[in-house]
Amino acid sequence: HVVGFTDVDDRGQEGIELGFDRQLVGHAGQRSVVRDRLGRVVEDVGDQLDPVNGADVQLAIDSKVQFFAWQRVRDAVREHNARGGSVVVLDVTTGELLALANYPSFDPGQRRNLSGEQLRNRALTDTFEPGSTMKPFTIALALETGRVTPATAVQTAPGSITITGSTIRDSHPHGVLSVAEVIQKSSNVGTVKIALQMDRREMWEMFTSVGLGQKPRIDFPGAVSGRLRPWKSWRPIEQATMSYGYGLSASLMQLARAYTAFARDGELIPLTIVKRDEALPVAGQRVMSAETARAVRQMLQLAAGPGGTAPKAQALGYSVGGKTGTARKQEGRGYGNKYRAWFVGLAPVSRPRIVVAVMVDEPGKGGYFGGDVAAPVFSQVVQQTLRMLNVPPDIEVKPQIVGQPVPAEIESF
Repeated sequence: HVVGFTDVDDRGQEGIELGFDRQLVGHAGQRSVVRDRLGRVVEDVGDQLDPVNGADVQLAIDSKVQFFAWQRVRDAVREHNARGGSVVVLDVTTGELLALANYPSFDPGQRRNLSGEQLRNRALTDTFEPGSTMKPFTIALALETGRVTPATAVQTAPGSITITGSTIRDSHPHGVLSVAEVIQKSSNVGTVKIALQMDRREMWEMFTSVGLGQKPRIDFPGAVSGRLRPWKSWRPIEQATMSYGYGLSASLMQLARAYTAFARDGELIPLTIVKRDEALPVAGQRVMSAETARAVRQMLQLAAGPGGTAPKAQALGYSVGGKTGTARKQEGRGYGNKYRAWFVGLAPVSRPRIVVAVMVDEPGKGGYFGGDVAAPVFSQVVQQTLRMLNVPPDIEVKPQIVGQPVPAEIESF
């Protein structure tokens, strides 16, 4: 799905082969001559144009990280009898895409009976409602504008809230939660109550600033902008649902990039699929204060720990933080009983080096929550990738007595 393939004339048709076709293909030489009746060259006419070989393109993709990520998402898709899955791995210091893995995949040499759906790189070309992975951005805006602090109390009882006739519910009543616990427990009601304190335009500007609804500036064909409607058209119920990831859409790569703002202390970094010059510093665009980004990062660590929705995201030797997402899939004009499971996070929390985003489409067995389906893939990919990048562990690995496991918080979606 990354390299793509060419046609019979060696012209790029998909992936890097298409996106960098001009650089890769080169051009033929040209020579004008006069020949005699026997076909022998007797005279050159005009200037000669020498042939030029195609240039090399060095990708940022790390083949080891790519293969390991592909293996892990393949295993998750098979284990949960899912329709498919994708993993994106970003280096937050350079903006380089280390992995863009999709399953099912295909053999470029055996594609006679494959459809367009099977050929495209779904991590960049397909958009979905991101569900609860959007909650940290809503909370970040509330922190940034001074409306709340991480310790501000939010009453979420009785576990539901009705807005213009539509009722939004939590998975179960939580009572009074701090803002940090709203993220840890993934409370829809808490997120909505905080969101409705803010202006629609403010929310739209925050979502836009982290790249949602914007065409990605990356040299890969088919990368999509997703959907974020103008704020003037938002009704109160739409402002509420967008705060927890319904009513807008994004690709997995867009979500991964958006989370670089939390990893880089408030800076959003441009992405590249081509290897960067290590001598040149990468400048990010500030979208929130460093204080806000660090506060949200601590909340993400709570969400990925005991008492959160994704304890299965924890990685041996490394502190992690992230957010689960479990989104119902649209069927016609409503929502059916099919789901997408997400997990987007960063590691190590103390000094982030990578962002990893995981999506599993339509898990059919063994659960469908992001914390059960996508978080274990995140854990394995984080642990292996940081070792490959020679990132030292930031938490002590202690011998543990195996006891009764702490159950994950049930996510609201």
